[in-house]
Amino acid sequence: MGTMPVETRVTRMISELASGDRSAADQLLPEIYEELRTLAAGFFRYQKPSHTLQPTALVHEAFIKLVGAADQSWTSRKHFFDVAAMAMRQLLTDHARKAASKKHGGEVRRVTLSEAATPIEDLPDVNLIALDDALNKLHTLDPRQARIVELRYLAGLSVDETAEVLDISPRTVKLDWQMARSFLRRELAET
Repeated sequence: MGTMPVETRVTRMISELASGDRSAADQLLPEIYEELRTLAAGFFRYQKPSHTLQPTALVHEAFIKLVGAADQSWTSRKHFFDVAAMAMRQLLTDHARKAASKKHGGEVRRVTLSEAATPIEDLPDVNLIALDDALNKLHTLDPRQARIVELRYLAGLSVDETAEVLDISPRTVKLDWQMARSFLRRELAET
């Protein structure tokens, strides 16, 4: 296994895991940990340093969620990381919802979208819960646009990286990104 390229080994392990081989999970995590950690760090760009959930915990919770899921029909390495990004977003949003409910609706961390590495211009500051609600609404209208927002804004991927993950052209990413920003601008202005 040592002479096989890392990407090939990871793809093979993901396929084995999707086929029901639980031992593949133990081999997979060390191979992909740094990539998952980088993905998680992207989500934490907008969190307070004192956030009670840290990137390392997010990686572990997302990985456990992925390998424990009933549907493990990942078709590729890219697909696995795409699903991992969705799991991380869901975990962070659930964490924010729990914190907000404990405080009876108060002090939800507001995210300044204009300060993002890939900003969504002209949007007001929004909280993670409002953003999640808007993304869920966008997902029902256009799932690809919602995924582009997750990958570009939340995970911090470039246009080219997003195009590669979604297997679409960079031009399509740019057009959908523009449309998604307009949608979110309207949705988040109401919150």
